[in-house]
Amino acid sequence: MKKFQTFRITEEHQGLTVEQYLKSILQCSGRKIQKLTRAGGVRLNKRNAYLQKKIKSGDILDVLVLEDQFFGVKPEPGSIDILFEDPALIILYKPAGMLVHPAGQTTGGTLANYLAEYFRENGETITIRPLHRLDRDTTGCVVFAKDARTQSELEKQLQDGRLKRKYYAVVRGRIEPPSGSVDAPIGPHPTLPNRRAVHDQGERALTHYNTIKTFENYSLLELTLETGRTHQIRVHLSSRGHPVLGDRMYGKRSSLIPRQALHARSVSFCHPASGKLIEIQAPVPPDLENLISHLSL
Repeated sequence: MKKFQTFRITEEHQGLTVEQYLKSILQCSGRKIQKLTRAGGVRLNKRNAYLQKKIKSGDILDVLVLEDQFFGVKPEPGSIDILFEDPALIILYKPAGMLVHPAGQTTGGTLANYLAEYFRENGETITIRPLHRLDRDTTGCVVFAKDARTQSELEKQLQDGRLKRKYYAVVRGRIEPPSGSVDAPIGPHPTLPNRRAVHDQGERALTHYNTIKTFENYSLLELTLETGRTHQIRVHLSSRGHPVLGDRMYGKRSSLIPRQALHARSVSFCHPASGKLIEIQAPVPPDLENLISHLSL
C-alpha cells in the first residue's frame, strides 16, 4: 500500500508552482521529482498534480513516500538501546567502544549494522542515515533519519544551529572563566594524519562550556556545540590546557577511566513533521557516574 505525506499550503507559499514547492520547501531533488511524477506520487487536493500548477493557501499536497531499496550497511544481529522512535526518525544510545557507522577497517559491529538488523526484523527496508557521528569511545545520543526529507531538514537544523547537542566531559584542572566559549578554527594536524589541531587555516569551530562541578584537580563541564568539526570538543579543551580525562589522543591515559570521559548527554530539535520541540537525554553511563562519584570523595 502506498504511503503519502500530507502538506497544507500556507499563505507564505501561495503562488509557487508544485515543482517549486517540492524543490525549495520540501528539498526534493530533480531525480526524486522525476520518480514521484512517474509513480503518480504528487497529488493536489486529491488529484494528480501538474508540476507547473500554482498552489494557493489552504491547498492540500500529498507526496508519495518513496520506499528505500537497501539499508546501506549489512544488517547484523546486535543489541540497540532506543531512546526515541517515531515514523520519521530514531535516536539511539551509543555505548563506548563502538563506531556509529562502518569506517576504515571496521565493516561490522557498528551501531548502523545493528540498526539495519532491527529494521529488517520489523519488516522494513530503511537506509541508515546518521545525522552526526560520535567518536568510538564517546557515549550518548545519535540521531538517525528514516527518510531523505527528514534527513535534509535535520541537516539544515544542524547547520544553522537549531539542532543542539549537549555533552558532559570531565577535564583536567579548573577552567577559567568557569563559563564561556572556545572560538578557534580546527583543521588537519600538520604531521599526524588521524588528528585535528587548532590553526588559522582550519574551519571555524565554536564550543560553549559551563562548569557544573569542580573537584580538587578536575572539572565536570557541560558543553554545547555550535559547529560540528571532527574531535571538536577534545581539540578545543586540549588547546585550552584542559584535556578530557582519559583522552589518549589529545591528552594522556588515566587510571580513573579507560576511555575519554566524554558523553553526548542530549539532543534537541524541531521535529520536521510535527514542528514540535523534541529533547532527548541519554543516561550517564556507569563508568562516568563512578568517576564523578570517586572524584567527589
